[in-house]
Amino acid sequence: MQVFKLCMNIIKKNLGILMIYVIVFIMVSLIMSANMNQDMKKITSFNSNKADIAFISEESSTLINGFKEELGKVANFVEIPDKTEDLQDALFFRTVSYILRVPKGFTESFMSGEAVQLEKTIVPDSFSNTYIDLSIDQYLNAARVYVTTLDGITQEELVAHLKADLVENALVEVKTNGEKTENQNYANYFFNYFSYSLLSVIIMGMSALMLVFNKRDLKLRNGCSPISTTSMNLQFILGNLVFTFSAWLLMVLLCLVVNYKNSSNLNTVYFILNSFVFALCCASISYLIGNLVKSPNTVSMICNVVALGLSFISGAFVPQELLGGPVLKIASFGPTYWFIKANNAIAQLSQFDYTHLKPIFSDMLILICFTVAFFSVALVIGKKRRYS
Repeated sequence: MQVFKLCMNIIKKNLGILMIYVIVFIMVSLIMSANMNQDMKKITSFNSNKADIAFISEESSTLINGFKEELGKVANFVEIPDKTEDLQDALFFRTVSYILRVPKGFTESFMSGEAVQLEKTIVPDSFSNTYIDLSIDQYLNAARVYVTTLDGITQEELVAHLKADLVENALVEVKTNGEKTENQNYANYFFNYFSYSLLSVIIMGMSALMLVFNKRDLKLRNGCSPISTTSMNLQFILGNLVFTFSAWLLMVLLCLVVNYKNSSNLNTVYFILNSFVFALCCASISYLIGNLVKSPNTVSMICNVVALGLSFISGAFVPQELLGGPVLKIASFGPTYWFIKANNAIAQLSQFDYTHLKPIFSDMLILICFTVAFFSVALVIGKKRRYS
């Protein structure tokens, strides 16, 4: 196993450079995945906050008092003098975002069934004002139904009915067509960033091996050795596979350790399976690059261009849904796009039957096709180099 031992020694010699990519992967993945996970929690959650408003009424009545009490559920009332300059300053300095005015004669007109409107002045494009408008419309529309259907209803009766009706809240329950799964946002982003570092590490490691074994003097010495060519090739392939598997396993373990709370599910199994297929594809790309390059400096340059370029346009750093159609079309000619596409689909899985898994297996099959294609090209190039 002399050739295999030599492969391991070469990897150890370049371990410092390889660990830089691993450390960068760990730091970037932890920071970015945590931030993206928090952003997704904010997007998928809803919190209703009270808006600061000025409530100015030119008259006092039971209906208006009941209306103000109900509106207090979604608003904080700020006392502001009823002067034009003071009200304008309050809006400008965002002391309030909504000024609601009840005009004189509103109660009498409303109780008689006339169409009357409240006056409002708001801060433009303030989303919190939408909740105020909805609450006002809800109260007045419900009150108008009672006024038009119950003749002779008093303000006290109207306010009592509205208070009893609006205290009820609808219970909303969201159901999925399958078992509820844990939040996979963290694992999704972690494995997406995984594509850059894994490809970089494998390119650097395998290219270092290829540069040594492709040296003319070493080839001539190996040709005179008592070890058969078949045995030598098998040991070399074994060394590359062990290195690829070790790099893949290390990064997968990092993900499982960091995200251990949400790792005990089938989603994680398919994340790992998809990443393993991608690791084999990375090995074939690295084998091709190793047969093309002739100096260590060239390896670093190609590594950055290939790994970083594919990651940027495929959705590793910017989500695929935010990338333009032409960019994704170009990215689809590379394996990283299909790896990330499968990851995004796995993160959404709640059912694991063939119908839901078929698109994911299709993406993995495309990765396998890329693997075979790159490896075949590498064999052709390697054969030409040997004869030359």
